Amino acid sequence: MPELPEVETTRRGIEPAVASRIIERIIVREPRLRWRVPAELPMLAAGQRVQQLRRRAKYLLFDLERGTMILHLGMSGSLRVMSATVAPLPHDHVDIVLDSGECLRFNDPRRFGSLLWTTDDPLTHPLLKSLAPEPLSDEFDADYLSRVAKGRRVAVKQLLMNSQLVVGVGNIYASEALFHAGIRPTRSAARIRRDEFPALVKSIRKVLRAAIREGGTTLRDYVNPDGMPGYFRQKLFVYERTGEPCRICKTPIRQIVQGQRSTYFCPGCQK
Repeated sequence: MPELPEVETTRRGIEPAVASRIIERIIVREPRLRWRVPAELPMLAAGQRVQQLRRRAKYLLFDLERGTMILHLGMSGSLRVMSATVAPLPHDHVDIVLDSGECLRFNDPRRFGSLLWTTDDPLTHPLLKSLAPEPLSDEFDADYLSRVAKGRRVAVKQLLMNSQLVVGVGNIYASEALFHAGIRPTRSAARIRRDEFPALVKSIRKVLRAAIREGGTTLRDYVNPDGMPGYFRQKLFVYERTGEPCRICKTPIRQIVQGQRSTYFCPGCQK
């Protein structure tokens, strides 16, 4: 699934093409996504200018003059900017045609993505209103993380992946951040020392920012808005490196399962 860096990479990639452009029309070839695309969306959005393109967690918010489109890439979705005259491929479910002659094309083979509409503040939408702080925001700091971890017996990696506590730190980046912080992913959140939280927050931000700079991490389906893969995978320290020597201490990387997800760590570097 595209995680926060992939979604932020997408936002930055498509923003120059859509910002301040007028939507001429929206072509919906397949409305049956995770939630059905509202039948009235093409009529409501047509003729409106894109005033701003924001990201909240893994949602992209297209702020128009009289409403907001809320888009989620799902597990395999991608957005690409191209000429509106290019013939669609299989799984090209939605085109947002702009007055520039280009279109924003949404491809989603598994159809777990979504495209919704609201005229209210999108941050109060049921899908967004209960979301936790962003890991790159000032609100997410060592004091906050220490506070939400206090008394929780859950493993620290599971804590970081709880979107009710912090959004966007998915499986790949939780494993990588814990490695850089020197914390074993199986440790109980309540047993993380107070003086370890600053390093953990710093590592989370470092890993996410590095992934954004490199255009995300390509795992299976993900490509960036130019159709090119992300290259952060080449710099991963533990994720999907089972049995390979640690880049720091040469100890073989181990793989375990936590919450039905694979976890990777270095027994030498992480305590």
